[in-house]
This record gives sequence, structure tokens and C-alpha cells, in this order.
Amino acid sequence: MKVDFHFHLEEGPYSFGWLQRTALALEKAPDEAPNPYESHTLSWMEEQTKRLQTRLAEGCFSDRWMERYMREGRKRGIERFGIVDHLYRFEEFREYYDKYITTDDSPLGRLQRYWLDRVQIGSIELYLTAVRRLQQKGYPVSVGVEADFFPGGEAELKALLSRYELDYVIGSVHFVDGWGFDNPEVQHIFEQRDLLELYRRGFEHVKQAARSGIFDMIAHLDNLKVFNYRPDEKLMMDLYDDVAAALRAADVASEINTGLAYRYPVKEMCPSPSLLARLYAHNVPITLSSDSHFPDDIGTMLDEAARLAWNTGYREIVYFEKRRRISVPLAMQEEA
Repeated sequence: MKVDFHFHLEEGPYSFGWLQRTALALEKAPDEAPNPYESHTLSWMEEQTKRLQTRLAEGCFSDRWMERYMREGRKRGIERFGIVDHLYRFEEFREYYDKYITTDDSPLGRLQRYWLDRVQIGSIELYLTAVRRLQQKGYPVSVGVEADFFPGGEAELKALLSRYELDYVIGSVHFVDGWGFDNPEVQHIFEQRDLLELYRRGFEHVKQAARSGIFDMIAHLDNLKVFNYRPDEKLMMDLYDDVAAALRAADVASEINTGLAYRYPVKEMCPSPSLLARLYAHNVPITLSSDSHFPDDIGTMLDEAARLAWNTGYREIVYFEKRRRISVPLAMQEEA
């Protein structure tokens, strides 16, 4: 089976770059087949503008927008879908983020407070209701959330999540010591850190997340490499083993996430082939994920991810439904 079990419907901040990317998604994944002879005419542009206005008016939780993902995914052979959204987008979790990330009057704090103010869009109920509509229509989709893990915040996060019926919860580490390390505006902080010690600290967060009992899977384990700041990998093999052993002991899955490979400077999937080999050696279950934030990106590089998993030794992948992990055979695309 081919699955894409970690993708998003939208994410701010809302800039002209975001608007352009949304327009591109509408062009690449239209509601109906476009007429190639009309492209780039004035009338074509007027029609595209109308479509973009409709998308903005309806929002990302409309059936029209969500069904683009389903339609494009099915074209690419995906049989099972998993939609998640970041908790920081929802007002119910604002206090949680304010408590654990740096939002003080330092340069980093002001930048991250500005970001948080602009990515938050309202109540989580809007999102959950929307994806449940897809389920009621018969689409093979699970609804989940991607929750940032902060050491010391386990009880608080567990209590917050207990209010909602979810098919699965992804744990992720995007912050170390309150610093959102995947924000390109603050990547210079990498140059101020001992990289091996930074990765050691980041992986300690991952291990604590696995042991917390909150998460069904942990996402993009080596996400710290996003801007290609990384120690010699030979120095990290013991860290890789420790992470894999912690996931196995906690019976928590992970993923091959292609997002960094096609959207970020490092141009490599998470986890690296060496880390994936340690996950396999410790019998850690995995799923496959594009981490798409637009419908035209769904399924991107999943065939390459499946091939990497197969060559590593995996013959099964997993997905989740009603907090239950389900194993299915790993589907391999025939090479041309």
C-alpha cells in the first residue's frame, strides 16, 4: 500500500509569497483540466484571480481545497491519507506555546512572537470538523495533529489533547531551548552552537517525547539538519542508536519524511539513510510522509522514500486509525 501520512492543509505567515504559492497550487491542481491554449492570456489571468479569491474566501478547510489533496494523491497512487495540523495554529494551544518558546523582548523573542501571532488562525474545531466531513464522504483519511514536544510540558500537553478525538498524534521537535531552529530568519544561531552538543540535546528531546506516552509517532527525527548545519555523521552513530532504542522501547513509530529533500537547503529526507538503518536494526515501525503544505506537493518523492525503506530492509509500513497502528505491505513502484 502507498500512504502519505503527514501532510498539512495550510500554514502562515500570510505573505505575498504565500499568496503566489497558493495561486501556483491552484494552477497545478485545477478543479478541471485547463485549456493549454488559453494559458497566460488576460482572460486566463482574470479566471485565475477569481479562483484565488474563492480559495481565500473559503479557506483551507473547505471541501473544495481538501478534495484537491485527495484527487491529486489518488492520481499518484496514494491509497491511505493522514492529515495533520500544527497545534500552534489554534487558539486552544496558545498558552502552551507562550509558555515554552522564547517570546520575550530579545531579538529572538520578538521575532517568534511576531511569527506566532501570524500563524494562529482560530479554533481547532474548524480543522477537526472539516476532516471529519472528508471521512463521512468515504475518503480513506485519518485526522491527526502535529504537536511540538517541550521537556516539562508533558502533563499539560496530554491534558490539552485529551479533549479531542484523534486518529493519531505526531510528536515533533522544532524548538531547542525555546529557539525555533527551522526558521530561516534565525539560522545564524547554528553558528553560535557546538553542533554535536546541539544534536545531542535535540535527540534527548526526541527520546523524552517517545517516552512520554503521548505520541503515536515521532516526525522527522533529524530535522535539525534543515539548513545543512550538521556534525560529521560518524560522530552521531551512538546518538542514532540511542534514539532508535528509545523509540523501540516505547513502541513508538517514526517516518520517512521527504519534506526537507524538496523544500529545504539540506536536500535530504528525514531520517538520513544511516539513521534509518539504525531504526530498522531496532525494529522501529515507519510510515511515509511528504509533509506537503499544498495539494500539488502531496506524494512528492514518496516512491524514492519507499525505495530507501525497501533497500534498508523494511517490508511493511504503518498508518493509524482511532489511535490504533495498522501495518500494511510496503508498495514498491517499478523503476522505469
